[in-house]
Amino acid sequence: MESENYQIKLEQFEGPFDLLLFFIERDELDIHEIPISKITVDFLAYLQLMQSLNIELASEFIFVASTLMRIKAKMLLPRPEFDEHENEIDLKKELVQKLLLYKQFKEVSEELRVFEENKSKLFERGNINYDLKQAHTGTRTLEEELSSFDLYKLMLVYERLMYNYNNRIQEVKHTVIKYPYTIEQQKKAIADLVEINNTLDFNAIAKNSQNKVQFVYNFLAVLEMLQQKLLNIQVGLGYNNFWIEKRVS
Repeated sequence: MESENYQIKLEQFEGPFDLLLFFIERDELDIHEIPISKITVDFLAYLQLMQSLNIELASEFIFVASTLMRIKAKMLLPRPEFDEHENEIDLKKELVQKLLLYKQFKEVSEELRVFEENKSKLFERGNINYDLKQAHTGTRTLEEELSSFDLYKLMLVYERLMYNYNNRIQEVKHTVIKYPYTIEQQKKAIADLVEINNTLDFNAIAKNSQNKVQFVYNFLAVLEMLQQKLLNIQVGLGYNNFWIEKRVS
């Protein structure tokens, strides 16, 4: 007597968060107010079913199961846990945040999957080599091309421009000017001015700057000196109205 064949089908879940979202959507639960006790029972029951069918459990399923059991135990026997910064650890809040983030990525992935399916139904344009040859030669005059202009001809014009640019004889050269300024150099200059004038206002800093670039370096130097507590600052009304002076320790 031949043995009968039984086929068992299980829902396929990509990970533990996918399984948790299934339970939440199935029971129409509020993701912000998850009944931990019920979710834990359902989650562990699914893991036991997988084990009974000799399905190897991934480590992330076991980790989430242990997290759910920790949350459930903490609700039954409240005992605060703290991190290295003495902040209380809320495992349930962290789990909800991870679920919300996973749900967001899952929804975006579904939208991208639809785009992928639509893209797979399209065919690429054939005879591309002929199109490129036509674009590179450019035998037609401008008047002939503009007489019946369409998207295809626009593509040919763009391809011709890019081809001519990439195969140009004279390369484009860019000149980069290196200014002879450093923060440390301008800090020393600001310190010398403060030593001479006792106080230095915004207008004096601008006046002692040769150009805009040096002015930026001067301003950054002032900020760093304030941070290092080398200067005192007094701020007046309006914009760009302040004075700096040497800080006395």
